Amino acid sequence: MNENLFSSFITPTMMGLPIVIAITMFPSIVFPSPNRLINNRFISIQQWLVQLTSKQMLSIHNQKGQTWALMLMSLILFIGSTNLLGLLPHSFTPTTQLSLNLGMAIPLWAGTVITGFRHKTKASLAHFLPQGTPLPLIPMLVVIETISLFIQPMALAVRLTANITAGHLLIHLIGGATLALMSISTITAMVTFTILILLTILEFAVALIQAYVFTLLVSLYLHDNT
Repeated sequence: MNENLFSSFITPTMMGLPIVIAITMFPSIVFPSPNRLINNRFISIQQWLVQLTSKQMLSIHNQKGQTWALMLMSLILFIGSTNLLGLLPHSFTPTTQLSLNLGMAIPLWAGTVITGFRHKTKASLAHFLPQGTPLPLIPMLVVIETISLFIQPMALAVRLTANITAGHLLIHLIGGATLALMSISTITAMVTFTILILLTILEFAVALIQAYVFTLLVSLYLHDNT
């Protein structure tokens, strides 16, 4: 109980050097590339999930947008596996770091915006000024639409960071309360332990949902610009 509440969010180090890069690269081991004629069940389930997700996510895109298929699938696999691995005891979740999430959100958002200005210049500029806007409101609307455009990557990163961090904090608090109540009231401790189990199951769902939401929003930004 004396442990700092936010100690699990501190970037781990080894011999004074941060090892977040090694932790970030670790999920790639979970998804090995198939090298056999007949795959095992794990690889088969993995390929089926990737095909199902890609089919659902890329159905709205034209041929130009579908060139981002590998990027989008790599993104959802990375975020989903990182979130799930972060639920293991004594592990570190890189997606609780706003810097990492901004590092993913800003380049992807910038890529979609640049693609839009390159291939759909008039349509991209038209987003800044809705049709039929009264003349006195034009400067204000242009400023508002510009701010809303530049706030998109920040919203992506903050949403992912806040949801994952809040879940980890709740698990930490309820787990600490369960240990403290064991010596006071066994019945109350069992109730809080049941809540902890249900919350952990919910966090597994949140980990996958947040990966899907992050990737889906990037996909929608891409769809608006292709």
